[in-house]
Amino acid sequence: MTTVVVVEGSADPHRLSQALPGVRVEVLDRLPAVSHPAVAVVMRSGTWLSAHHVACLPALRHVVRPGSGTDNIDLLALAARGITLHRNPTANAAAVAEWTLLAALSLSRRAALGHNGLTAGRHLKAACLGRPLAEQHLAIWGAGPVGLAIGQALRSAVSDVAYAARPSNPPNLPQRPAELLTSWADLHVVALPLRETTLAAFGPAWLANAGRRRPALICAGRMETLDLSACLDALDAGALSGLAIDAIDPEHVGSLTGPGEPRNLLLTPHVGAQRADVRDVLDRWTAETLRTALLEGREEDR
Repeated sequence: MTTVVVVEGSADPHRLSQALPGVRVEVLDRLPAVSHPAVAVVMRSGTWLSAHHVACLPALRHVVRPGSGTDNIDLLALAARGITLHRNPTANAAAVAEWTLLAALSLSRRAALGHNGLTAGRHLKAACLGRPLAEQHLAIWGAGPVGLAIGQALRSAVSDVAYAARPSNPPNLPQRPAELLTSWADLHVVALPLRETTLAAFGPAWLANAGRRRPALICAGRMETLDLSACLDALDAGALSGLAIDAIDPEHVGSLTGPGEPRNLLLTPHVGAQRADVRDVLDRWTAETLRTALLEGREEDR
C-alpha cells in the first residue's frame, strides 16, 4: 500500500485520509531514521530532512512543505534522487505580517519590558515610556512574500517604509542601500531566508552602524539570521531599544532563559503562521497536492 508520512503537526491526517483513498497516512513525531516505505512526507519548519533521512526512504518521490523555508531540507539530496519538493510560500505571509505588527507595537510601547518585569516580580512603569509607532521609519530586510506582506500590513501604522535594496526586489518598491537604511530606520524587520549569506548577518558590524539610532529589531524569519549573543548584548547596552523573535524552536529555549535584568524582549514559539485560517488553507493545499501527485495518474488509468 502507498504510504505517506506526516510529521506530527504538519497537516491534518484525517483530511489527508479522506482525500487519499487507498493511501496509508502514518503520523510520526519525526522523520524515519531507519528504512521506511513512504513515497511522500509532509513536514514543516521544525523538522530536519537530511541526506540520511532521504537514504532511509528509498521509495520517496514527494516532499510536501506547507510553508516557504527550505533551510531545514537537504535540497541536494532531493535533487540527486529526483524527488519533487512542493512548497506554499504565500499562504502564511499575511499571518506573519500580523505577528510583526504585534511585535512592533509591543516593542515601541515597551510592553514586552513591562511584562517581563512583572513576571520577575518588578513593576517597571517608569521604564516603559513608549514612542509612537506612527513616528518611526520602518526598514524591511527581505522582499519575498512575507517581506511584502509586512510592508502592506505596517505601511499605514508607521511614518515611512523602505526595503533593503537588492537586484531581485520588485522595481516599484521603496528601497535604500543597506548602509543608508541602517542610519535611517527606527525599526528593522528581518524577513530573509536562512542561507550561508544571511547566517548571523545581523551581528556586531551591523549593530555598530544601526545602533546609533537605538532601533528596535524584529526577526520575522529564522532566528539564525541574527547573531543572537551580539543582539542580546546590544539590547542590554541600549544600542537596541527592543528585540522580538518569533522562530523560537524547542532547541533554542535554553539559550534564551536565565537570570538577568528584565528586557524589552518579545519571544514567541514560532507562532507567526499559527492562525486557524492559515492552517485550514495549508491543510487543503497539502491534501490537493498529494492527491494530484499520488492519485491523478492512477485515476486516469481506470
